[in-house]
Amino acid sequence: QVQLVESGGGLVQVGGSLRLSCAASGRTYTMGWFRQAPGKEREFVAAIMWSGVLSYADSVKGRFTISKDNAKNTVSLQMNSLKPEDTAVYYCASGNAPLYKASTYGAYDYWGQGTQVTVSS
Repeated sequence: QVQLVESGGGLVQVGGSLRLSCAASGRTYTMGWFRQAPGKEREFVAAIMWSGVLSYADSVKGRFTISKDNAKNTVSLQMNSLKPEDTAVYYCASGNAPLYKASTYGAYDYWGQGTQVTVSS
């Protein structure tokens, strides 16, 4: 059983930055970030494999950076150059997903409660 707790969401202006963190209890392998805007399906944002290999959605490449601290068992998402369309609830996820499934919602077993990110224009 893995418990995930996100933090770091908030309100930011267009072009600003936010850093999300996810603290995990229990052993983790693939860690991912997803987001869900009102009226939309949950979508993949980024993932990091146990090996350190990274994966990003095209919409966030070059703006978002996922990283992990193995000693603290945390994963972070640095979000720069934020846009109004980045507004969503962001969820941390954990599972055994291989790289080719890392962007798939169903490949993850554990989810955090979500943290709201709002980008104002």
